[in-house]
Amino acid sequence: MAKSKNNAKKLSYISVPSQIINSISSSSLQSLLESPKKSSRTTTSTINKFFSFNFTTSPRLFFSTLFLIGFFGMIKFGFNVDIPFSPYPCSISLPQHPNLQSKSNLGPLPTLDQPTQYSNKDGVFNGATNTNISLSQSQSQTMVSNVQLQARGSNIDDGEDEVVVEKSEFWKQPNGLGYKPCLEFSRDYRMASEGVVKERRKYLMVVVSGGMNQQRNQIVDAVVIARILGASLVLPILQHFKRVLANDVHVVSALPSTHLMTRPVEGSPPLHVTPSWIRARYLKRLNREGVLLLRGLDSRLSKDLPSDLQKLRCKVAFNALRFAKPVQELGNKIAERMRSKGPYLALHLRMEKDVWVRTGCLPGLSPKYDEIVNNERIQRPKLLTARSNMTYHERKLAGLCPLNAVEVTRLLKALGAPKNARIYWAGGEPLGGKEALYPLINEFRHFYSKTDLALPGEIEPFKNKASLMAAIDYIVCEKSDVFMPSHGGNMGHAIQGHRAYAGHKKYITPNKRQMLPYFLNSSLPEAEFNKIVKGLHQDSLGQPELRTSKAGWDVTKYPVPECMCNRSRSRLRSRS
Repeated sequence: MAKSKNNAKKLSYISVPSQIINSISSSSLQSLLESPKKSSRTTTSTINKFFSFNFTTSPRLFFSTLFLIGFFGMIKFGFNVDIPFSPYPCSISLPQHPNLQSKSNLGPLPTLDQPTQYSNKDGVFNGATNTNISLSQSQSQTMVSNVQLQARGSNIDDGEDEVVVEKSEFWKQPNGLGYKPCLEFSRDYRMASEGVVKERRKYLMVVVSGGMNQQRNQIVDAVVIARILGASLVLPILQHFKRVLANDVHVVSALPSTHLMTRPVEGSPPLHVTPSWIRARYLKRLNREGVLLLRGLDSRLSKDLPSDLQKLRCKVAFNALRFAKPVQELGNKIAERMRSKGPYLALHLRMEKDVWVRTGCLPGLSPKYDEIVNNERIQRPKLLTARSNMTYHERKLAGLCPLNAVEVTRLLKALGAPKNARIYWAGGEPLGGKEALYPLINEFRHFYSKTDLALPGEIEPFKNKASLMAAIDYIVCEKSDVFMPSHGGNMGHAIQGHRAYAGHKKYITPNKRQMLPYFLNSSLPEAEFNKIVKGLHQDSLGQPELRTSKAGWDVTKYPVPECMCNRSRSRLRSRS
C-alpha cells in the first residue's frame, strides 16, 4: 500500500480478488490504493499525457477510445463483475485475509543511545537504551502471510455484514476466589529499607542475556540480589522503574565518578543459591572494592526466598518492568483489533525447528521433517536438553513434547472452543511453515498473527529484532480472554503469572501426560474423547494455585499466597 501523507485523516481501501492478484504488478496495486485526492491528480495527469488533443473537437474519436478501453478491460479482468470474496483470513488455497483498520499509525521510534558493552540493543523494556542486557538479533520470520491489502475501515472485515460471536462456556473465566494483589512488606523490611535506599558506597552491575523473557527474569533477580547485598543497582531504565522501587532499592543509571576507575569484583553464582550464600560469597569483597559485576543470572537465585523478597520479585515483575512505549503501543493496537468483534483466544505455539531438536521430539508432519530433526540432533547433540535416556515415544507420553497443530486443534475442540473463535497465534516460524498450521487453520477460520494484523509499515521497526517481536506477542497474549501454550517455557510461565496477578484470567495448561493416551486411541468416539479431555482440564484453567504446595515454584508464575491476598479467607484447593 502506498504511504499516506502525514496530514491525511482517512485512507480508502479496496479488496483485490485472489484470482487477479498475480496479473497486477506491485506498482499497479500502489496506484490503486492512492488517496482520492492524489488519485484524482494522477488520473488527470495521465489523461492529459495520453490525450493531449481537444476531445470536444473530435467526439467520434473520443467515443471510439472509450469503447476500446472498456473492451480491453473486460478481456483483462473477465466479464463476471460480482467476484465473491471469502471471509477466510489465511490463504492456504483458502481465500485471503481481511482488511484492517487502526486509528493511528505507530510514530517514528525514538533515537537510541549508542549501546555499550552491556547494551539492550533492542530496547525491549521501558527506556532501556544502555542497560546491561544482550539481545538476540536473529530475524523473526513471518508465516501464514497472505496476499492482503490492508487499510483503514472496519477493524477486521471478514467479508460478512456482521460477525456474531457465538456465546460459549469456553469464554467463562475461572473463579479467582477473591485473591487480589497484596504486597504488604513486614515491619523489619520497611525499617531496613531506609538504609538500603540511601546506599551510595556499594554498587551492583549485572550482565543478563537470552531472550526477552529470560532477560525479564534476570532483571527481577538482579533487584533482589541488590537488596540482599544492600547495594545500589546500576541499571539505566526510565524513571518509572526507579520510582516504583524507590522504597526498596537505590537504582542508578551509571556508576558515579568516584567508582568509574574501580575494578569490579566479578562473579557467576551457581544454580539456586540462597540469600545467605550470596552474602557469604560477595558481601565482604563488595564492601572492600565497592563494585560487584555478576554474569549469567538465569535461575541462579533460589525460587524459595523469605516472604519479603518474594514480594519484591512480584513488585519488579508486575509493577516496575514496562515495555518500551513504541512496543507497548503496537501491542495494544493489535490486541484492540483482535477484540474488535468479541473475545479472543491467544495460542503460544512452540513448533519451531530448534524446539523439536532440543526437546528430543518429532513434529509429526511427515517422514521428511522427522528426518530433518533427527539429522540436526545427530550433528549437534549438545542441543538436546531433554532426557537423553528416553526414546521419543517415552518423552511424548511423559508430557515432555510440545503439542503439534493436530493435537492443539483436538484439545481446543474438546474444551468447547467455538468454530468462529478468533485466535491469535504467537511464536516463531513452525518447522514445515504453513503446512504445520493447516489443522488449526482449517478448523478455525479466524486465525491471525501479528503480521496479519499490523498495518503496512507498523511492524517494520521491530521486524529484525526477535526480542521486540516476542514482546509484541507477549502483550497481545496477556490481554487475551483465554491463553494457552502448546508447551511450557519462559514466555508461557511469565504470562501465567501475569494473568494470575491480574485476577486469574483464564489460562489453559494442557494436561499432556494424562490426555495423550486418549489422543492415541483411534477407536474412541469423538464425543467420549471430548468428555474425557474436558474432565482432565477442570482444574487446569487458571484457578488460584498455592505456590507453597510445591517447592521450587517461581513466585512470578504462582503469586499466591506471597503476592496476593484473599481477604475473605476462602478455601483454596491446591493442585498437587
